[in-house]
Amino acid sequence: MKSDSALQIIRNEHASLAAMLYAMQMMVKRGPSDNRHKFFGVVRAMLFYIDEFPERLHHPKESNLLFPKLAKLAPDVMGVIDKLERDHMGSEKSARDMQHLLLAWELLGEKRRKTFEEALEHYVNAYLTHMKLEETAILPEAERCFSVEDWRVVDAAFSENFDPLSGHYPPTDDYEKLFSLIVTHAPSPVGLG
Repeated sequence: MKSDSALQIIRNEHASLAAMLYAMQMMVKRGPSDNRHKFFGVVRAMLFYIDEFPERLHHPKESNLLFPKLAKLAPDVMGVIDKLERDHMGSEKSARDMQHLLLAWELLGEKRRKTFEEALEHYVNAYLTHMKLEETAILPEAERCFSVEDWRVVDAAFSENFDPLSGHYPPTDDYEKLFSLIVTHAPSPVGLG
C-alpha cells in the first residue's frame, strides 16, 4: 500500500491524536506548577487542535465517505459503524465540554481540577477505544471489500487533510502559531517540553 493511502493517513492521524491525548494527560498529571499561564495555554491549544483537526477534517471523511461505502459492501459491520457514528456525533460536544472544564479549573481554581482530571481520563479512554475499533473492525473490512476505484476516491479525500502533527506536513500559516505553541511546550511524544 502506498504511503499516501487513506489507510496510512488514517493510521497516522490516529497516532498523532493518541500522542496528543497522552501528552495532555502527562501535562495535567504534572499540573501547572509555577507557570499557570503557559500550562493552561498549552492544554487549551491541545484541546483546540483536537476540535479543529480530527473533528473537522478526519471524522467527516469517515462519516460521509468511508463508512457509507463500507456499509454498502459489508452490511455485517453496520453495528460497529452505528457505534462509531454515535461517537462522532458526540465528539465535538465532548471536545467543547473539555475546554469548558479546563476554563473552570483555570478561572475558579484547584477545586475544579479533579473534575477536569476525571473528565480527561474518560475522554482519552473513549477516544482511544474509538480509534482502536476503527483500526480493528473498519479498516480491515475496508481493505477486504473496497475496489481500486473505491480506494482512489477515499485516498483522494483523505490526502487533503494535511495534519501537521502527523509529521508529514508543515503547518499552514493559519496554524503556525498553534503548532509552535504545542510543539514547544507540550511533553514528548508531541512536543519538546
